[in-house]
Amino acid sequence: MGAIKPTYIKSLGKKLLAEVPEEFTADFEANKQLVEEYTNIKSKGVRNRIAGYITHKKVKESKEE
Repeated sequence: MGAIKPTYIKSLGKKLLAEVPEEFTADFEANKQLVEEYTNIKSKGVRNRIAGYITHKKVKESKEE
């Protein structure tokens, strides 16, 4: 079982994936920079959690293909 993410992490991650899906990859470091670029989040921890959520979704998506 995985960790339960707060709804604001999921909602921001899904919103970013819906707006610019081709930008994000399975690379956490690249996603971290993109989250910083596309949002105005000041907190490093929240930024990293959103980037981790997006990375998790992209890895899962690539395994399904």
